[in-house]
Amino acid sequence: MPSRTSPTGFKPLEDTLLFKPLKLGAISLEHRVMMAPLTRMRGSKESDGIWVPNDLMVEYYSQRASKGGFQLTEACPISRISCGYPGVPGIFTKSQIAGWKKVTDAIHAKGGFIYCQLWHVGRATVPSLLDGKDALSASNIPISGKALDGSDYSSTPPKPMSVEEIQETVQEFGAAAKRALEAGFDGVEIHGANGYLLDQFLHDNVNVRTDAYGGSVDKRCRFPLEVIKSVTDAIGADKVGMRLSPFNYFQDTKDSNPTAHWSYLCEQIAELPEANRLTYVHMVEPRFDEILDESAKLLSLQQPTTETSVASRAKESKPSLVGFRNILQKGGVQFVAAGNFNAENAAPKVESGEADAIIFGRWFIANPDLPRRLAEGLPLNPYDRTTFYGADPPEKGYTDYPFYKDAEAAA
Repeated sequence: MPSRTSPTGFKPLEDTLLFKPLKLGAISLEHRVMMAPLTRMRGSKESDGIWVPNDLMVEYYSQRASKGGFQLTEACPISRISCGYPGVPGIFTKSQIAGWKKVTDAIHAKGGFIYCQLWHVGRATVPSLLDGKDALSASNIPISGKALDGSDYSSTPPKPMSVEEIQETVQEFGAAAKRALEAGFDGVEIHGANGYLLDQFLHDNVNVRTDAYGGSVDKRCRFPLEVIKSVTDAIGADKVGMRLSPFNYFQDTKDSNPTAHWSYLCEQIAELPEANRLTYVHMVEPRFDEILDESAKLLSLQQPTTETSVASRAKESKPSLVGFRNILQKGGVQFVAAGNFNAENAAPKVESGEADAIIFGRWFIANPDLPRRLAEGLPLNPYDRTTFYGADPPEKGYTDYPFYKDAEAAA
């Protein structure tokens, strides 16, 4: 797809709520322009399946740091068997911890904050990328299409996790959170979205189990809730957030009634004991999709996916995150929104009370000084999709986007 151009300039946002302080658990932010978790696949290979942060990554994250600003890392595998992509550094070896420590030190030197996003890909990988081990999931339903090694996912269906494997993974999330703090991170975000392992248990078209971790909505939510308890027990609830994507179709996730099912999950989160209650939940807007445009995605969400959901869908209004936000707010859980936000729609989202902060992804890739540009109404660099997941040289589309003063001087 061609690069999307930005407006040449827009109304400065510095006087909006987007640039007012926000207490987020254990940290105090000076603004609410957050950097999304962005897989960029620029890590250095140490051995098969082990990728570590390098100096180029230190530069990339440091460029995008700001005083009192908040960044999320790219999704970080919590163990060797949770990996699914080359070039993605994890948080499960001493070398990875040391590499991330250089990143966090650079962020803190600029007065910023950074959380590590903890990740298990589940069925979104194949044995060739796991030293021959089976990919794990809620059920044995493979993703359609091809894996990164060129094979069909269907040729090696995932292995339904045993209860013992689920419990081992619950503990591994907690252990990874401790390693993240050892690496200097200010906290962690549990990845429960975008068709990866925890999301595979939540979606009823992927989780067809009949045991204690599948079937009814409360059973499908059990694994993610156990992970929340493990991680908050490990490092404290004031350092833990979670990403969810109830309306996402990525990697063949398509729940029969996302509004009802994720409302239940949000109720459970809001009612957790304070020691285990998340600081924030980060959700992806229903309009966002990796393939469909905004209008097509919203239209598709209004189509019933099962016969039993027709009546309930008929009563639903346009898909929205607001209901989830309202449920979480009762428990004091803050709400961060992501998905196609820009200079025009970000501030109104916060000022309407529908979110406490806004996540920016593609615009943060192309504009290392995005908070300043939004505050001052400065024009934005366009982004280049072709370099999102790697480039030759690796700096291209990664650390070579100009800051505004550089762009002004070049003009």
